[in-house]
Amino acid sequence: MSETAPNAPLPDIPSVERTFREVNDVTLHIVSAGDPADPVVVLLHGFPEFWYAWSAYIEWFVQAGYRVLVPDQRGYNRSEKPDGIRPYRVATLAEDIVALLATEACDSAHLVGHDWGGTVAWHVALRSPETVDRLGIVNMPHPTVFTDALQSNPRQRQKSQYICSFQEPNAPEKRVEQNQFDTWVSVMNGPSRSGTFSETDFERYRQAWAEPGAPAAMINWYRALVQYDTEPPRTQVAPPTLLIWGENDQALVPELAPESMELCAQSNLEQFPNATHWILHEYPERVGELLLAHIEA
Repeated sequence: MSETAPNAPLPDIPSVERTFREVNDVTLHIVSAGDPADPVVVLLHGFPEFWYAWSAYIEWFVQAGYRVLVPDQRGYNRSEKPDGIRPYRVATLAEDIVALLATEACDSAHLVGHDWGGTVAWHVALRSPETVDRLGIVNMPHPTVFTDALQSNPRQRQKSQYICSFQEPNAPEKRVEQNQFDTWVSVMNGPSRSGTFSETDFERYRQAWAEPGAPAAMINWYRALVQYDTEPPRTQVAPPTLLIWGENDQALVPELAPESMELCAQSNLEQFPNATHWILHEYPERVGELLLAHIEA
């Protein structure tokens, strides 16, 4: 857990606050807002972001009558960063979110995730479906679909080569620290629409990435995926699911989106031909409208 100053300001909402909560044997930094009596929405960031990825969305959900929880997931920003690779198994990451709900005294919530946050959200819905009211995923395929694509789709294997590069011990985090995180800035800024991110955004991201132990912990999510990954106990997703997909994703082939929908009992796919993996930031108003309509349906 980080004792440093916050790396990004909170949205200007009267009810917003930061807390540190003991969740599944780690301490997580949580940004929350809204009336505790309102239905809960959990927003999960991906790599290499932190809670700030959802900062533009928090007020929308609160104004619509929801209690919003946005954690820094374990290993990120101001949350605790356990040593080693095993603590970052996807089953453990999913357990973090189920345990987070218990701190709100709610049995279930609407769950929304982007990128790795989407992977965690899929796994929560597959491992603990009773805890998910409605599921919203942004540019991340169903886990089984992704696993199958890595085995059978040469284009997806090529796009996922970076996962292999992350398996080297110690070196990837040292390289990104040595170049002052320019690599991760390029991952976000390079493929996204011009003007999507500001210099201020990247100042805040660089501060979060510079938290002691953060680069290794963030990369350990990928190492755990390779070394410890296990398929969820089921493939069929029970909660109603919305998948939002930017088709110009640099890391994922577009056919993964409709294939993922085939494994959902109730599903809706919204595709954006001109959006990239960073659709969350490229089209925030449209993405926010779709997510709100989905959880209110």
